[in-house]
Amino acid sequence: MHDAQHHPAPGGPVVARESAAAAEPLAGFTVGITAARRADELAGLLGRRGAAVVHAPALRTVPVADDGQLRAATEEIVAKAPDIVVATTAIGFRGWLEAAESWGLGAELLDRLRAAEILTRGPKVKGAVRGAGLTETWSPEGESLAEVLQRLLDQELAGRRIAVQQHGEPLTEFVDALRARGADVVPLAVYRWLPPADPGPLDRLLDSLLVRGVDAVAFTSAPAALSLLDRAGRRGQLGAVVEALSTGVLAACVGPVTAAPLRAHGVEVVQPERFRLGPLVQTLCRELPARARSFEVAGRRVELRGHAVLLDGAPRAVPPAGMALLRALALHPGRVVSRADLLRALPGGGRDEHAVESAMARLRTALGEPELIRTVVKRGYRLAAEPVEPTELAEPHGTR
Repeated sequence: MHDAQHHPAPGGPVVARESAAAAEPLAGFTVGITAARRADELAGLLGRRGAAVVHAPALRTVPVADDGQLRAATEEIVAKAPDIVVATTAIGFRGWLEAAESWGLGAELLDRLRAAEILTRGPKVKGAVRGAGLTETWSPEGESLAEVLQRLLDQELAGRRIAVQQHGEPLTEFVDALRARGADVVPLAVYRWLPPADPGPLDRLLDSLLVRGVDAVAFTSAPAALSLLDRAGRRGQLGAVVEALSTGVLAACVGPVTAAPLRAHGVEVVQPERFRLGPLVQTLCRELPARARSFEVAGRRVELRGHAVLLDGAPRAVPPAGMALLRALALHPGRVVSRADLLRALPGGGRDEHAVESAMARLRTALGEPELIRTVVKRGYRLAAEPVEPTELAEPHGTR
């Protein structure tokens, strides 16, 4: 196994450090991440727990500080102070203040915000508000905009002025609900989410997902989930991607808002109770090992993970062809599997049974325990999970 750690970059997939320590819960698993922001942090958390990480940004954040609409809305807020401010994201709130400062409106805007009731969607934006020397009035337990909206609708809104900092896409339903109650709403679009400038990494992640080359995909925002599904649709693969996320590849979301686009397609997701990166990684550390296949072979405990085998708890990196053979043998531990059946199990198939023999030799080398797989003369191979059959070779690592 390699021991170098790389940092995600928009230019392509990245494999994070994979440790040989038996204590690492994600050793042998590959996790795709779609985040554009905080990707280094998430990849580091996963890598330190043994995972290989494929980074494929599903979107990009485009600031609109030079957008005339944002400046006009900010001037409107400065000219007529809001009663309520809804802050939805830390990056957006900070970006708004920075843009206002660049226009010479920073001090005046802060004065208006100090006099307003500030509702923050979650702890990250709460930190940004406090970092600006302001104090939030309220923040929801579940970090959901739906809770923020309900909080507002529970009070009299007629004639009240509400500034809503949007988070990458128009909050049309949110704004319309407030206006329907008589509020004077000023939307503030600080940045926009767009598809990645280079879709190559995302395409490669989708390709890997379709062949189960990743064990899980971690989503940290609803727009990223939507972007991945949209890209799959543009490639004519939406149904196949949804099936892969429903049947073999674990979809892990940081919270219910992020999960909503996937659930709309019938994908079951896992999510932490606390909507943070750390708990998201902990959820993967719990869920992925629980889904791994494990069994006893020749007195050894074997656990099949995505790109590695845990042998008595110690990870052994195995090439893709070897993993395919091992999974085929593990369907019925101890039973003979013919070379023809193993040939069909190889990725992309193979031209002749020599491909099986070559892959089997590499598999035995990778495991470092050749006696775990026995060659059965003129029949095939089997895991050494039962007494040796009379027709087996005396030398367990023969390759005929």
